[in-house]
Amino acid sequence: MKHVGTMIGAAIAGMFVMSVWGAFSAEYGIGGGWFAGFIIIGTMWMLNHYIGVINNDGAFVDMAAGIGVAGFMRGVFENGVQVGLDSIPTLAFVILGGVLGGAAAVAFEKYQAAEKAKAQKAEA
Repeated sequence: MKHVGTMIGAAIAGMFVMSVWGAFSAEYGIGGGWFAGFIIIGTMWMLNHYIGVINNDGAFVDMAAGIGVAGFMRGVFENGVQVGLDSIPTLAFVILGGVLGGAAAVAFEKYQAAEKAKAQKAEA
C-alpha cells in the first residue's frame, strides 16, 4: 500500500504543477510563478512528506519524478507520441547530468569528511 501512496502523491504533485503553475505565471508574471511554486510545492511537500503519503524509506526521487513524468506525458497526450520520442535525447542528457551531479556530491562529501578528519587529527 505504501507504493500506491507514493504513486498517488507524486501524481497529484505533477498534476498541480503542470496545470496550475503555468496559469499563475501567465496571469501574474514572475510573482505569480513564485507564489504558485510556494503554494503548490509547499502544500504537496506537507501532504507527501509531513503527512506521509509518499514512502520515505531509503533513497528515492519523489515529487520531482512525478512532476517530470506528468510533464513528459502531458506533452505526449497533447501533441502525440512523436513529441515524446523527440524528447529522448534531452531526457538522456538530464539523466547524465543527474548521475554526474550525484557523483560530484559524493566526491565532495568524501573530501569534506577527509578534511574534517585531518583537522581533528591536528587538534589532538
